[in-house]
Amino acid sequence: MPAYASETFTDHERDVLRRYVTNLDGPVYALVNLPEVVKGALFARYSRSGKSLRRLFLDEFVGDLDVRGDATVDATTGLARAEALYERVFGDYGDDSVAQLGGVHLACEQASNILTKVLERGRLMSYLEQSTRYIPYDSRLSTGHYRYYRDTDVLDSALGARYVGDMDRMFDTYALLLPQLQAHLVRAHPRPHGVGDLAYRHSVRATALDALRGLLPAGSLSNVGAYGSGQSFEQLLLRMRAHGLPEVTQYAELMLAELRKVVPSFLTRLDRPDRGGEWVAYLEGRHEAMEGLVSRLWPERAGSPGSASSAGGAGSADGSSELPSAGRPAGVGSAGGSRGGPSVELVDFDPRGEEKVLAAMCYPYSDLPEHTIAERVARLGPEERTALVAAYVGDRRNRRHRPGRAFERTGYRFDVVSDYGAFRDLQRHRMLTVEWQRLGTSLGASVPGAVVEAGLDGPFAESLERSGELHDALAGEFPEQAGYAVALAYNIRYSLQLSAREAMHVLELRSGPQGHPAYRSIAQEMHRQIAERAGHRHLAAAMSFVDHGGADLGRLAAEQRGEARRRDATGRA
Repeated sequence: MPAYASETFTDHERDVLRRYVTNLDGPVYALVNLPEVVKGALFARYSRSGKSLRRLFLDEFVGDLDVRGDATVDATTGLARAEALYERVFGDYGDDSVAQLGGVHLACEQASNILTKVLERGRLMSYLEQSTRYIPYDSRLSTGHYRYYRDTDVLDSALGARYVGDMDRMFDTYALLLPQLQAHLVRAHPRPHGVGDLAYRHSVRATALDALRGLLPAGSLSNVGAYGSGQSFEQLLLRMRAHGLPEVTQYAELMLAELRKVVPSFLTRLDRPDRGGEWVAYLEGRHEAMEGLVSRLWPERAGSPGSASSAGGAGSADGSSELPSAGRPAGVGSAGGSRGGPSVELVDFDPRGEEKVLAAMCYPYSDLPEHTIAERVARLGPEERTALVAAYVGDRRNRRHRPGRAFERTGYRFDVVSDYGAFRDLQRHRMLTVEWQRLGTSLGASVPGAVVEAGLDGPFAESLERSGELHDALAGEFPEQAGYAVALAYNIRYSLQLSAREAMHVLELRSGPQGHPAYRSIAQEMHRQIAERAGHRHLAAAMSFVDHGGADLGRLAAEQRGEARRRDATGRA
């Protein structure tokens, strides 16, 4: 198992921490003996901080808590008695029902961006991930290394020295371009009159980090805060044990060790051959069978997932520019071309879906059978349909005001090609169904418009070329680990399947001006195709907070609102 960077704490700090975390040294640990609101606030702060959760707790939270009464408490105090109690309850109620009711806050640190997608797969858990928008990756760990995953098999191979050298140079380029791009943004977008300096500087930095995150390889390390029931964690660990990437299977054991300090009875089935063992074998067998079958049906794709050209659809509006490919399979291209940035295709929808939604809107307000309601709705004229949708949707003052479950009566399936960075953000929506193909370089990459405007596209593209060449060198011997080398600017193909209700949530949230340009353009195009290709214009119109405008310093308005809230809070205090 690879060595993780360790943290240094004073004796006093260790004495405080041992009361609230289950591990003082490793990258995985659970939070205990804290109020739920404190755990939630810790995780919320976690996503925008470069600190570990332990250091964040010591630096920003302990001073506001009265911890004197916990001096004799240990993170695992009372576990034996609780364990005995759970065993008795299991006999009466069954392990599944009880395992749904005990939750754990788990910090998962120093995880690659490939591992984070595995951690965030489950629908019935909650997550907060460290953001590349707020956390620069130009600093090093306590070990002196840049923040990327170092797979021991790769390091011990003939490619080990090249892996470290090329990954280091990618991070060197990121660190070199960051201050230059920030300086360009300040020159290109001077601080508007009436905008506070702090909000302005934060928005400039967020815009620069957004533009440069494509340089970071998928092996970049991140921190994830996860909350879930014992049953949810059990399902997650089963999936992780069946995964083909060594980092994932090794990390599962780190998580299991900490979870057993808090909810051991909920996890007893994992190691039973007739339960967890069979489940893992089933998952592994299913994966292998599908790999073999697809390879036989499409022999031309064997060994090169995602090699098909990207689907036609929307281009990016972020001003990305096409650059020479220097021999790469798909090249470093424009965000507007088929080999460049996001493309979106609505591949499946119900032509009568909108009419079915209208009938579902009426259903709880009638005593008629559904077929009778559907027949009546089919005879409605355009004005009547508009009035019905307006009444059901109501007066939405903000995007959080969402109508009821009638919108779940129809759905859409999209085939999307976008850079891996945008995929990471969209994949976190757990109420939709997302499937993705293996991360590689064959679908190309693009350089953000802000980088081109700043005249930094040369070193940016050179770093992407280095990423692609390292991926190709690793792919033969280490097909699973090769993804670590792929910069986030490279494209990946994935499908998004979601109901109209979830579409309202996702598209309104991800099209906002504070969002990253890559996923903004995807959300905008999905909305356009729901209206025009599916013909569900009433449903699209109900998604009234989808933003089709552009944005220069997209975070500026949000930072201004944050600054105003901080001023108000200071005044109240």
